[in-house]
Amino acid sequence: MLTTDYVPGAPNWLDLGTPDTDAAAAFHTSLFGWTSESAGPEAGGYGFFKKDRRTVAAVGPLHEEGARAAWTPYFHTPDADATAALVTEAGGTVRAAPFDVFDEGRMAQFTDPGGARFAVWQPGKTRGLEAVTEEGTLCWVELHSPGPVADLAFYHTVFGWDAEEMPFSGGTYTVLSTAGRGREGSFGGVAPLQGDVDVPQWLPYFEVADCDLVADRAEKLGGSVLMPAMTAEDIGRMAWLTDPSGAHFAVITSANPATAG
Repeated sequence: MLTTDYVPGAPNWLDLGTPDTDAAAAFHTSLFGWTSESAGPEAGGYGFFKKDRRTVAAVGPLHEEGARAAWTPYFHTPDADATAALVTEAGGTVRAAPFDVFDEGRMAQFTDPGGARFAVWQPGKTRGLEAVTEEGTLCWVELHSPGPVADLAFYHTVFGWDAEEMPFSGGTYTVLSTAGRGREGSFGGVAPLQGDVDVPQWLPYFEVADCDLVADRAEKLGGSVLMPAMTAEDIGRMAWLTDPSGAHFAVITSANPATAG
């Protein structure tokens, strides 16, 4: 389960890269009831999404040529430089070499062998998101991969993650956990690409009180529904959405919100 007790390999930050940060802020604050706050003039347009004054995500402008609007999960690392070396050795790509973000922490951005983008955060003054798993916050991250077996090997090399096949709606689903922590350390999963609407990506899931209501609200605010709301037994009711710029994300009303995901 995602918690703010961050350990190596666990998701500890999430941000949205978008061509229009003002429009993105308007959409997501209306959808989730968040507030938005600038990180200051020296942050280059970067800002934070807040829930009850706690940071639950962030947003910033796109800087890479040809980049599409997308959410990017960051995973905790005690050494961003060492992680960057492992990414290269394992066949991934370093898109942004490790650099300091003032005295808040150190980060780097990567692409895995299957084409999904992710990043790492080495905490300084900022440990990570201030709220997860509860309503209106990140509760799960899911890798959509064109080659799950190869990507699992890559991430095991980089982060030491454990993977377990779990029964899921008549099939199986690969659940990811931080090294050696079993199901208590679960934070996400892996799924093969789903049809023409999907792309290699890390898809964030946000916990909501009413999945259908939020999906309908997203459309009214200018977003789209990629996968209509569906129920997964013992897991919850979920939908895949996009914001008006095309960034993919998911919402879920968990069967047991205390263990969202």
